[in-house]
Amino acid sequence: MFSEAGKNFRVKKGIIMGKTIIEKILSSHSGKKLSADDVAICKVDFCFSQDGTTSLVLDSIVKSGRKINKPKKYAMFIDHSSPSPNIGVSSVHSRMAKFSRENGNCFYGVGCGISHQLALEKGIAYPGALILGADSHTSTAGALGAAAFGVGSTDLAITLTTGKNWFKVPKTIKIIVNGKLPKGVYSKDVILHIIHTLGANGATYKSVEFSGETIAGMSMDARFTITNMTIEFGAKCGLMSVDKKAQGYLKSRGVKKYKPVNSDSNCNYEKIIEIDVSKLSPYVAKPHTVDNGSRIEDAAGTPINQAFLGTCTNGRMEDLIIGANIIKGKKVHKDVKLLVAPASREIFLKALRKGILDIFMEAGALILPAGCGPCVGTHQGVPADGETVISTANRNFKGRMGNPSSFIYLASPATVAASAIKGKIADPRKYIR
Repeated sequence: MFSEAGKNFRVKKGIIMGKTIIEKILSSHSGKKLSADDVAICKVDFCFSQDGTTSLVLDSIVKSGRKINKPKKYAMFIDHSSPSPNIGVSSVHSRMAKFSRENGNCFYGVGCGISHQLALEKGIAYPGALILGADSHTSTAGALGAAAFGVGSTDLAITLTTGKNWFKVPKTIKIIVNGKLPKGVYSKDVILHIIHTLGANGATYKSVEFSGETIAGMSMDARFTITNMTIEFGAKCGLMSVDKKAQGYLKSRGVKKYKPVNSDSNCNYEKIIEIDVSKLSPYVAKPHTVDNGSRIEDAAGTPINQAFLGTCTNGRMEDLIIGANIIKGKKVHKDVKLLVAPASREIFLKALRKGILDIFMEAGALILPAGCGPCVGTHQGVPADGETVISTANRNFKGRMGNPSSFIYLASPATVAASAIKGKIADPRKYIR
């Protein structure tokens, strides 16, 4: 299912090699022709932070004595602890709102949704853009051809006050995914399989370009799941070329001015990997690492106490529909709590109007506000000691959901819904109509 298609090297006298997507984007933002491993100062198009990282950003800005360079190119999101679970977080939220009023930057408060989803919906992400977010899953925007990097709060503050930052151009790995996805197998299964095969450090500080007939056949919602999780095998960013589907999505978001960036046919990839997913089974990541993956056949039957469908990875409309189609007319197992959190207010309202949320509630699920919800473990859905959770999130490290004595499995919305019904990890293929 997995094979390496060889390596290319730039050491070819008299031949000018082409450039990868990341080389082109960073070159255009530095005013120089850059190649992998070059270091340059680049102009940044947009920055954002969330309620878990903004305080450090603001502390650094205050310490610098500077002001934000371009307020309209900076957004704050309240998503990690939304609504606030305690006085301390409420103070952070209040500080964010006050700063935004005084400085005129974009502000998305409680209930608006997750930063990474809103960056897509609000037209912040577009092909060729260079985006920095004080959150590791900023790479989600790469499905729209944007170079989107997660950075630390201090780095973000420097960028906000200068409009620039320095970058080392990542080498690029190309992953070609081919084959028709079998019944019950989705983009989440594909990326979990990739991470399991390459390992947690398989693409450290690399740009990963995804292509192939399988990627081309995926919806934009499905593609966002792939690029969202590239950080989970060490990548600096995940990127996809802009095709008609991506163009249609951008048009629906009012994004008109952009220039698609594609890699050259003679560019230099550090590695090319080809994957055939035509025989792939549904996948899960076992505790306590994302690369601890296995086929559903090897995990099925594990009792669970909680199921969670949501997050910036799989809280989009397509994900909710997949889960609802499986759970419709059935009941959540009596020993299981099923939590559902749409990734944004827009998705929440669409799911509400289409009756999707009704299906979950009639089955016994609990609907949470648009936001990160239980994923980060700050308030909603914290498991008890020894409890097992199956989640559509992107991480399953110890303590990720608020309790280091619990166990988290990662899976697709279909597998999560099937498991919630069964009361133990279940093969979704048995529940697909």
